[in-house]
Amino acid sequence: MPRLNSADHRTPLAVTMGEPAGIGGEIALQSWLRRNDAALPPFLLIDDPARLRAIADHLGWNIPLQTIDAPEQAADAFAHALPVLPLHLPAQTQPGIPDRRNAPAVLHAIELATALCRKGRLGAIVTNPIHKAALYDAGFIHPGHTEFLAALCETPRPVMMLASERLRVVPVTIHVSLRQAIEQLTPDLVVETGRITAADLREKFGIARPRLAVAGLNPHAGEARSMGLEDAEIIAPAVERLRSEGIDARGPLPPDTMFHTEARASYDAAICMYHDQALIPIKTLDFDSGVNVTLGLPIIRTSPDHGTAFDIAGKGLAKPDSLIAALRMAGAMAAHRRNV
Repeated sequence: MPRLNSADHRTPLAVTMGEPAGIGGEIALQSWLRRNDAALPPFLLIDDPARLRAIADHLGWNIPLQTIDAPEQAADAFAHALPVLPLHLPAQTQPGIPDRRNAPAVLHAIELATALCRKGRLGAIVTNPIHKAALYDAGFIHPGHTEFLAALCETPRPVMMLASERLRVVPVTIHVSLRQAIEQLTPDLVVETGRITAADLREKFGIARPRLAVAGLNPHAGEARSMGLEDAEIIAPAVERLRSEGIDARGPLPPDTMFHTEARASYDAAICMYHDQALIPIKTLDFDSGVNVTLGLPIIRTSPDHGTAFDIAGKGLAKPDSLIAALRMAGAMAAHRRNV
C-alpha cells in the first residue's frame, strides 16, 4: 500500500476539542510538539485556550498558544505556536469526569469545523474522541460522530473506513449485534458500500482504479452453500453488480486468508461484513496508528481510532500516535484533492 505523505499548504486542518475531560487536549498538544519530526501539515485547534494552557502547565509542557480569529491565520502561526480558534467551556474540566454542561461547546466545535471545511477555509477535519453519554444527557440525538457529521453535511449514508499504511478496511454493518448484522445484510447494502468506497479511494486517496476485496460472511465464504447461504445469495450477486459497474471487486473471499501480507498487497481496501471482521485485523496490525476515515462526505474527516481514555486523562500517559496518523492522512487526502 503506498505511503501517504502530508503536504504543506496555506489551508490548515482543524482538530476539534472532543470530550474536554478526556485525552484529546493532551494528544493535540503532543502532536504540535512533534510537528517537525512527524512532518505534520499546519493545523489549528478549535478549543478553549484556558483549558489547553491548564493542561500544558499541569504536565510541564512548554507550548506557546496563539489565539486566532480566522483559519487563514493558522499557517503563519503554526511554526512557532499552536493556533487556537477559541471557544468557551461553561464548566471547568476535571480529567476523567465529563460534565454535561460542556456538551454544547463540544458540539459547537464540530459544527464550526464542518461549516468552515464546507466553505473551503479548512482542508479537513480531524475529530478528537467524544463521550456520547454526556452528549445524550444534553439532548444529542445521533448515534455518534459519523452520523452527526452526515447530518451536518446532508449526506444520506456515510461509510466508516479504518485505515493505516498497511491496511484499509470498511465494515458494511457497524455498531450492531452479530445477529442484527446478518439480518441487515443485503446485496444493495454491499453494493452501496463498495460504490462509496471506490469513489472516495479515487477522489481522496488518488487511487485511479481501486481494487476491492469483498469478504465472505461464513467460514470458507460459505463452502459452496454448505456453511450458509449468505455468501452465494447476498455477497456474490453484490460483487457481480459492482463489477458490472466497472469497479474492480472480487469475492466473496474466505475471511481467514484475506489479511496476511501477500493477500493485502492484492487490494486497496477490504469490504467486510461486520464490525469485528474489519477491526480485528487492522487493530492487530496497527493498534496505535489506525485512523478512522468517514467516506461519502463532501468534506474530509479523519479521527484517531480510540476513545476518550478517562482512566489516563491528565496523567501525561496518552500516546498521540493515532492523532498524528489521522493528521498526516487528512493532510495527504486534502493535498490530493487540491491537485485533482
